[in-house]
Amino acid sequence: MFKTRVVGLGLIFMLLFSVMALAQEKRIETGPTKVALNQYFKVTITVENERLKNYSPFPEIEGFVKRGTSSSTSTSFINGRMTSSQSITQNYQPSREGTFTVRDYIMDINGEKVSAPPFTITVGPPAQQQQRRSVDPFADPFDRFRNRDSQPTEFVDVEADAFLALTTDKKDVFVGEGFTTTLAFYVAESNRADMRFYDLGKQITEIVKNIKPANCWEENFNIDNINGEPVTINNRGYTQYKIYQAAFYPLNAEAISFPSVGLKLIKYKVAKNPSFFGRNRKEDFETFYSKPKTVEVRELPPHPLRDRVAVGDYRLAERIGGLQLKTGESFNYQFNILGEGNISSVEEPILPETDVFDFYAPNVKQNITRSAGRVKGTKSFAYYGIPNEPGEYNLGDFFQWYFFNPEKEQYDTLRSQQVLTVTGESRKNEYILSNDMGSFYDGIEFKDNTLTSLDGSSWMKIFANIFILAMLALTVFIFIRK
Repeated sequence: MFKTRVVGLGLIFMLLFSVMALAQEKRIETGPTKVALNQYFKVTITVENERLKNYSPFPEIEGFVKRGTSSSTSTSFINGRMTSSQSITQNYQPSREGTFTVRDYIMDINGEKVSAPPFTITVGPPAQQQQRRSVDPFADPFDRFRNRDSQPTEFVDVEADAFLALTTDKKDVFVGEGFTTTLAFYVAESNRADMRFYDLGKQITEIVKNIKPANCWEENFNIDNINGEPVTINNRGYTQYKIYQAAFYPLNAEAISFPSVGLKLIKYKVAKNPSFFGRNRKEDFETFYSKPKTVEVRELPPHPLRDRVAVGDYRLAERIGGLQLKTGESFNYQFNILGEGNISSVEEPILPETDVFDFYAPNVKQNITRSAGRVKGTKSFAYYGIPNEPGEYNLGDFFQWYFFNPEKEQYDTLRSQQVLTVTGESRKNEYILSNDMGSFYDGIEFKDNTLTSLDGSSWMKIFANIFILAMLALTVFIFIRK
């Protein structure tokens, strides 16, 4: 019995050890902290037994400039079990000699915070690079030193298995219907060319100017960090680098044409005969071009409100202070429109004219979320109302909002489902008396409408006024003559 327990505990410990051996690990590593002015300092993040999905930007280091990243993956089988690791290395080029202290920092790797301890980097003078050459045993042993700089290194171009593509999630849309446009750079898993992004911020600004349609409302997804994501295209594995993504909403029925755009990358040529000490790669440039793309736009079906309805998939959420009211008692009512579409263009419901309620202009609030290639949100209209007449009233007779659903290709209505019961006396007479008739009528009761005749003093006033006017006219005449 005791032996059986020992064996059982041993098996448990073996299983725990196996699980721990395959545990997911994330770490930050730094390269040699003593580098020459013409050498790179490197910081590497590594994940084991999982895929590197996302990571926060590498830290900025004083005295250094970021010069692109490189990635590597490795897979091994130990005792029949597979282990894997994936790494991203950030290269830093020194801008001057000196000693630089880097404080501790934290990076977010696959949603987990990983800390790195502080360290100091020493940058010395440029190192002399030597190039090894094969030695002819029958040649002059000192000849290779006399002619070591006479033979230039030959570099060859490595074809890149990559492409730039502009894609849309829909081929045709209705006027006002949104579609998502993505410009991304794709690198195949089999790619052997060494490439880096070049002056990306400036290039993206120019690219957006060229592809942004003039007849569309734009909701930009604002890509801040360009991180690679694994995708599969035609049964081949690629890494996708999203450069620009936005949802567009056509304002008219004109077709939307996206032109071909180019993205310039740094692409390295490699030495035909690489050596250990020599220069084994040479910086070059290559521009990748996307194919033009067109999205057709259709008119909405005939409808009296076709030119002003919103387009999308919406639903209604209501909130009201109470359903039992008295005349003259105020209440609050929220008409909340939720869904997917151009939330910014959603307008408030058009209320009919009525004496039954006093509705005041609503307070408007909107919340827009842009994620996973979709634009969703809420637009809230908060009303303040006062009932004037007793009775039972369906707010659906007052609050109706029309929209067009492109999925169903039909118009739909969001209608309030709230029913109010109002008690109390009618306020019609109060409403009429409360209206301001204007300042002209304010003093009528204080005015005398009795007819009177002019007396002697009145005639004297008229004569004096005529005399003054005549003297003024005579003075002006004499002045003009002179």
